[in-house]
Amino acid sequence: MQTCVIFNPAARGNQARRFRRHLDEIAAHGALKATSAPGDARRLAARAVADGFDLIVAAGGDGTVNETLNGIGDMPGGFGRARLGILPLGTVNVFARELKIPLGIPLAWEVLQRNRELKMDLPWAEFSTDGIRKRHYFVQLAGGGMDARAIELVSWPLKKRFGPLAYLLAGLRALRETKPTITAQAGDRTVAGELVLIGNGRLYGGAFNVFPGARLNSGCLEVCGVPRMDWWTLCRCAPHLLLRGRLPESAVTRLQAGRFILDSKTPAAFELDGEWIGRLPAEFGVEAQALRVAVP
Repeated sequence: MQTCVIFNPAARGNQARRFRRHLDEIAAHGALKATSAPGDARRLAARAVADGFDLIVAAGGDGTVNETLNGIGDMPGGFGRARLGILPLGTVNVFARELKIPLGIPLAWEVLQRNRELKMDLPWAEFSTDGIRKRHYFVQLAGGGMDARAIELVSWPLKKRFGPLAYLLAGLRALRETKPTITAQAGDRTVAGELVLIGNGRLYGGAFNVFPGARLNSGCLEVCGVPRMDWWTLCRCAPHLLLRGRLPESAVTRLQAGRFILDSKTPAAFELDGEWIGRLPAEFGVEAQALRVAVP
């Protein structure tokens, strides 16, 4: 098994420091590829596929995972040629939590050495930028409306310093703004709201079970819409999230579909795996069990 580990040498935080303590051990079992700028993980992952590596590891958070995933997809037949591995070093690590990958570096590295894999669905979003049609893959979640706007507003210095608190502060800023209504349309079924979330797995924002019906190999995505995002909704939903780890079903509408359109009548952003991507409209779909991931 040829392993390539892609990491950011400038990453901060306790997890990044612990990772650097294990660099010699990791280097003895695989190639280390360091990023130096945004987009490098994608480029390095594509190069790793071309070089014949069959396990490409994203050492970072959900954003690094997403870049690495799309780099594998940039190469013809990339998802058949290489598996995706995770060493969770990020702020939230939602995908690692979904897969039950240990958050400690030694245990997560052991998982990668066991050579076990899961064939899971590969979700994608297609959208236009400057008249050019693009496809961007994701693994865990997506969203349109308020959560994408919050990600757009995140102060990166605050994120580095305070972690998840930076997202909370950005979310409170987004809550005060005028919010567009986002619509997910799958045939004659519709979910609409000022917040529309999309799950391939069950988890969102950490350990919150926002998509209870979602499964990584079900062939469809779960869409969850919150009609209004205001202080009343926040007060209604927050206790359920904090105490039960999920949203009250009376506050949301849902649908499951293998393909649908996300759109808004007014300008609105969308995100994939916690990274701001662009503006709606976007078409969403899945390639059934097309992604191979190293798992416990």
